[in-house]
Formats: sequence, C-alpha cells, structure tokens
Amino acid sequence: MKERMTLTELQLLIRDSLFMAFPDWYWVVAEISELKENNAGHCYLELIEKHPEDKNVRARIKAVIWGKRYRFLKPLFKDVTGDHLSEGMKVLVKVRVEYHEVYGLSLVITDIDPAYTIGEMALKRQMIIRKLEEEGVFTMNRELTLPAVPQRIAVISSGNAAGYTDFINHLLKNSYGYIFYTALFDTVMQGAETEESVIGSLDRIADRQDLFDVVVIIRGGGSVSDLSWFDNYRIAYHITQFPLPVITGIGHEKDLSVTDMVACLPLKTPTAVADHLIESVAEAESHLEELSNEITESSMAILNETRDALSASILRLVNSGKEYIVKAGLMPATQKTRLVSITGYFKTGRNTLIENYRTGLINKTINCIGILRKCTETLESKLKILDPVNVLGRGFTITSINGRIIKSVDTIDNDAVITTTFKDGNINSKVINKRKKN
Repeated sequence: MKERMTLTELQLLIRDSLFMAFPDWYWVVAEISELKENNAGHCYLELIEKHPEDKNVRARIKAVIWGKRYRFLKPLFKDVTGDHLSEGMKVLVKVRVEYHEVYGLSLVITDIDPAYTIGEMALKRQMIIRKLEEEGVFTMNRELTLPAVPQRIAVISSGNAAGYTDFINHLLKNSYGYIFYTALFDTVMQGAETEESVIGSLDRIADRQDLFDVVVIIRGGGSVSDLSWFDNYRIAYHITQFPLPVITGIGHEKDLSVTDMVACLPLKTPTAVADHLIESVAEAESHLEELSNEITESSMAILNETRDALSASILRLVNSGKEYIVKAGLMPATQKTRLVSITGYFKTGRNTLIENYRTGLINKTINCIGILRKCTETLESKLKILDPVNVLGRGFTITSINGRIIKSVDTIDNDAVITTTFKDGNINSKVINKRKKN
C-alpha cells in the first residue's frame, strides 16, 4: 500500500470498495424528508428512518431519481396511490449504492413499490384507531348532542383557503336569512405544522368554550397525502376530549380520516358543513311552528268545549250584579248619617291630640335649648383658658425657629438663631450650647 495518496485517490478507493461490497440492487424502506425536482427533470430526495418510539432520526441519506426514469415512475405512482410522491411519505424503493468523489454517498432509485405506501398509510390509520379504542375515548365526542340551533361557530381553517371562503359565503347567503356568528382560528391545514397548529386552535377555543355552540374543522379538497395529516393520533385525541361537538368537512371524497371518525359529525366538504348548519336552524324553526300550531288548536278545542259553561257563568254573574245594585240603592242614606257622626267624633279627638303634641313639643324645645346654651358657655370658658394670648399673659413664652415651634432641643443646632415670643413682643437669640435632660 502506498505511503501517501491524494484525496482523489482515496475517494476512488472508497467508490470502488463500496461498489465491490454492494454490487446489487436493494429494496429499502424509508421516509421522504425532502423532495425537489430540477429543471432537467431529475428528482433529488433525502431519505430518513425514524426511531419507532419517537421522532428522532436515526438514519439519513441523499437519493436521486434520474429524469428519464422519474418521468416513468412519477405518473405510475400517482395512478396507483392517487397521490404524488411527497415529503412525509413512507416508501419502498429499489436502490443502488453509489459514491462520487465530489458529491459523496447517495442512492440511485430505479423503482418504487406504490402498494407498500398504500399499505403503510392504512396500517398507520388502523394503529391510531386501535389505540384510541383501547383508551376508551374513540366515541367520546360523537356522544355529545349537537345543539338544535347552532349559530355561534368556531372555525378551524386557513383564512386563505378557498374552502373557508365557500363556507362563509354559503352561511351568509342562506335563503332563509338566518344570522350566524363565526370566529376564525387561523390554522395550518397541510404539512408538518398541521398537528401543532390544529391542537393550538382547539386549545384556544376550549379557553372560550362558553362563546360557541359547535366547532367546525374545514379545508378544501386535496390529495391523499395532503389530507393524511389528519390521520394523526394527537389531533384525534384532542377532539375526543373536546367539550363542544366537532363537525368536520376536510374534503375527503372516498375515505374518512381518523379526525373524521372521532368527530361528532363528519361531512364531506366545507359547503356540506354550512348546509347542515343552515338546515339545523330551519328544522328547529319548523318544529317551533308545529308546536305553536298544536298549542293554538288545543286552545281552540278547550274553548269550544267550555263555551256553554262559560256562557252560563256570565249570566249568573250579570244577575248577581243586578241584585246587588238594587240592594245598594237602599243603603246610601243610612250610611251617610253614620259617616257624618263618625267624622265629627274623629275630628274633635284629632284636634285635642294635635294641641297636646304642640304644647309638648314647645316645652321640650325650650329645655333642649337651655342645655345646649350651658354646654356652649362651658366650652367657651375652656377655649379662653387655652387661648395662646392668655397663656403668654401668665408668663409662658413660645420658642420657634423660622416660624416653626421648637418642641425638642434635638431640633436645634448650635449657633442657630431662635425667636422667643412674649405677651408684648419677640426677641431673637443665638444658641451658644444646648443641654438635654437625662
């Protein structure tokens, strides 16, 4: 073996060694993490393998389908699976290991088994369904009762999607003139961000659940892989636990996604969801009209049955009224005499009572004024004693500094000028020293 070699020589040695070690074509299972087509028609991919228990990538390699072969495989895969090759899809590919001294290690793909991809998608769906059933939550949202008049609607959709626009237009232009209140929770409905985005919107709605009657999850039509993002355990589990009924219109024409299966009501398209909401309100209105008609008919029947008895009761009431009026005509004179006598007695008694109250009130007022006068004189005497002028007249003085009365030697510094106020004037003094009592 040579002591030294160039990088090119080493790369060629690696290439030849790999070719000798892997001379055949191999069928390999992998997931597509990246896919790009260039102008020349070649398809460049990145294949990965994830750990089955989590999302960590444990293997990664570049791959290529050369243009001539790709023009054959692309439509074949679409015809069998009903979908294009796309990121996130699990595939079974026939490859040859290739090493290039400039571009490094890669796989050259010459064939794809579309049947494997179909089976893998179906298997993933069945595993999610089985797990939800084992946890006992699969039918929880389906067991909720849809409201009879669903008019307050939380919408999980992309605001730019044609499906959302169709849904809103359908509601607004309904032939009955019903009013619906909708709140859009703008959500990513395709791609790797779908799971977190949908769950985030569900959580935001749950925080305001009292504002809504139902939740609708809608998007327009799409390929099988576009819609396969709703074959997702976490999205489905959140829906099973959701406190409001969930209606889906995700655009599947053939199969239901797991999200559809756990929802309270799965429908095909956004417009089908709008039609259902409109018809629900129409049915409720029709039911109310039927109840109203039944109540009217029952009331009329009761009135007809009791009409004769009611007429007899009215006649008895009229006759009783006439008799009372005749008897009442004999009573006014006697009642008038009694009323005049009673009024005279009452008036005399009231006048005596009023005079007694007036005399008592005057006496109590005079007594109260006397007591208040004595209290006022006592307070006036106390105020005169405490008047600063009188205090100064008794030989006391007031010491201040800058107009502020001094109450403690601690507030005066040496050399400070203080003012002493007497009854007949003021003097200013300078503090030489100060001494505080122990």
